[in-house]
Amino acid sequence: MRVLVIGGGGREHAICWALKKSPKVRELYCAPGNGGIAEVAECVPIQVNQFEEIGQFALDHSIDLVVIGPDDPLSEGIVDHLEAKKIPVFGPRKNAAILEASKVFSKDLFKKYNIPTAAYESFENYDEALSYLHKQQIPIVIKADGLAAGKGVVVAQSMEEAEKALHDIMVTKIFGASGDQVVIEEFLSGQEMSILSFVDGNVVRPMVPAQDHKAVFDDDKGPNTGGMGTYTPLPHIPQSIIDEAIETIIKPTAAAMVSEGRSFRGVLFAGLMITPQGPKTIEFNARFGDPETQVVLPRLKTDLLDIFLAAVNGHLEQMDIQWSDEAAVCVILASEGYPAFYPKGLPIEGLDKVKDALVFHAGTALKDGQIVTNGGRVLGVTALGKDIAEAREKAYTAADCIRFDGMHYRSDIAKKALV
Repeated sequence: MRVLVIGGGGREHAICWALKKSPKVRELYCAPGNGGIAEVAECVPIQVNQFEEIGQFALDHSIDLVVIGPDDPLSEGIVDHLEAKKIPVFGPRKNAAILEASKVFSKDLFKKYNIPTAAYESFENYDEALSYLHKQQIPIVIKADGLAAGKGVVVAQSMEEAEKALHDIMVTKIFGASGDQVVIEEFLSGQEMSILSFVDGNVVRPMVPAQDHKAVFDDDKGPNTGGMGTYTPLPHIPQSIIDEAIETIIKPTAAAMVSEGRSFRGVLFAGLMITPQGPKTIEFNARFGDPETQVVLPRLKTDLLDIFLAAVNGHLEQMDIQWSDEAAVCVILASEGYPAFYPKGLPIEGLDKVKDALVFHAGTALKDGQIVTNGGRVLGVTALGKDIAEAREKAYTAADCIRFDGMHYRSDIAKKALV
């Protein structure tokens, strides 16, 4: 089969890596791809928002399946566009991708269907939002309604910080139209957990759970990022809690979307908090998570292409999806200045010295035969092991082989899971 993956980050590298293992994949393309993806797929110079060009490429190259990686094209309707051309595509349609594209929509959905989540209110008017904020307890969570590359959420530890976040989002418009509405949300404390699921309407096939590290520095200090590292499994979280999250949050959300006439097909990513009252929803994403994908897919034993095709063709319920018992740890190597401003084009050394680990390229480019930095999160170094301790040691050993100017990473990924 001929498969086209849309995107150019670490998530798409992991997807391409997994698809490349399938004996059914004869030709694999990625648009636009990156320097690392080029080692497993043919990169095509088409951007993720160029729907017409993507559709034409798929038709010209007799593509059998298109897989959508990022959130932006999903929210803008790329699946609808390709389906109109009779091109098979894995991912939710625009009316279902709104689950991620609008935090106001998702929070209202949770309220309507009694899905556990943090208490909240949403606002379109800045003065009304500010007045409500002044009546709330600190810490408090401020969220831009729309997509903001994983940076539209501020956990404010003081009223001054909350006021600034609200002003930045609604008045200064640092996230553009994504800040036309905001959600002001109760702060939830506890263990975070991410569960990705393959979904086709009411059919939900959960993947193995993972835990992300959002803050840029050790001990969860500094601003939130798109993710500085992740690991799976979660030995410190009981299976009963994981099952509760699936039964009270993930399956009801899929069912709610069907009831709303927005049947979801693709990957549903639940960001959860395990509170004293049980699991609660932080957010849902409408696609594979990044960097969670970089630890989840290496544990997948079933052919990923078979799963995608089963969902697209309405046979997901018949799939028996198998997972490895191994642990996986991913450490993100980031550019100096991330998540704010950072340089690009810096040579990356030592990739050839990495052993016993996978290196997924998140923000790289190929320039004159040299892999260079091209983003804030540059590389995801993933290792497998018999347990978290072994996988963690392998991942950090591999990370220490790699160098580029200003490179930094957290040293405490998965530390709390060591048992």
